[in-house]
Amino acid sequence: MSRREQIRMSPGEVSSYLAGQRVINVATLGPNGRPHLAPLWYFPRGEGVATWTYGKSQKVANLRRDPHATVLVESGDSYEELRGVSMECDVELVTDPAAVTELGLGLTRRYTPGVDEDTLAEVVSAQAPKRIGLVFTPTRIVSWDHSKLGGTY
Repeated sequence: MSRREQIRMSPGEVSSYLAGQRVINVATLGPNGRPHLAPLWYFPRGEGVATWTYGKSQKVANLRRDPHATVLVESGDSYEELRGVSMECDVELVTDPAAVTELGLGLTRRYTPGVDEDTLAEVVSAQAPKRIGLVFTPTRIVSWDHSKLGGTY
């Protein structure tokens, strides 16, 4: 078996990994054709992830031109600890106010657990008009977990 096959995560491992991490790095193509990278909080959704962002952000402008992105989630402080998932994604821009609010609630619940639901709904509803939801659906997933090698290269 190749080293590549040994470090690949199963679909279940990918899902667990995404559920346990906190930040995605999203690469879109800027107006000059160069990658534009932005870190975002997210929550797992289906095989992919979802988030929201300001409607006037550069990443949204890029995605309106080309609704494709590469998403990277990675962790590890040494080679034998490296783990990550890279997803080439089709991106849905969600503009319906109710749907944007739902995405905002999903995201905010994940990062601010224990907040009163009424307070949460009030804060998210106030922010939603300025936001756009982003739903990343993978067309290709590449994963790695170097801990599967048992500390060897």
